[in-house]
Amino acid sequence: MRLENPFRRVQRLRRVTNVPEEQANARTPPGQFLTSKFPVLTYGPTPTITDLDGFRLSVFGEVEEPREFTWNELMALPADTQTVDIHCVTRWSKLDTTWTGVPWRRFLEGIAPTAAATHVMAHCVGGYTTNISLEVLDDDDTMLAYLYDGKPLVREHGYPMRLLVPKYYFWKSAKWLTGLEFMSGDRPGFWEQHGYHMRGEPFAEERFGY
Repeated sequence: MRLENPFRRVQRLRRVTNVPEEQANARTPPGQFLTSKFPVLTYGPTPTITDLDGFRLSVFGEVEEPREFTWNELMALPADTQTVDIHCVTRWSKLDTTWTGVPWRRFLEGIAPTAAATHVMAHCVGGYTTNISLEVLDDDDTMLAYLYDGKPLVREHGYPMRLLVPKYYFWKSAKWLTGLEFMSGDRPGFWEQHGYHMRGEPFAEERFGY
């Protein structure tokens, strides 16, 4: 499978001229088209994960004690369901999507970040990474999501678990999550290295970094 150069993909998105002239509504950021579908956008092959007994979520970096969570340990944590809007940097938005998972704030209760920790790098199957500040993650609707519309995530949307950060462009909601690296300071993840914005706030249209 031959993959398009990621830098070229970002440059191609920069050249898109078919964009809405006006916002669809107050909930839809500028430059976005509304869709009732759930488009699939992935760089590289879609992984097949079947062994939940072997699943591990690693927490490391700027924490007092690194640890690994098994699937059963994650399922034992308090869960929450949130209905949120999601916005992709490729210019689609989908309103009223419903997710269930471990709220970030509850998950953080079992972690002890050091005083130096300011950001997290999400690590995923296949080596994908993306960076998010702890300030952004500290929100009511961020979570480690494992259900969509009451059903387990499908492969294409991140089964068995993905990060959900709905107030930011959807590439920050990393699929096939395997690790959370706490960092002292920020550094770019995969798409950020190839031209996407370090933050990615949709209503500010933070699509591109350079």
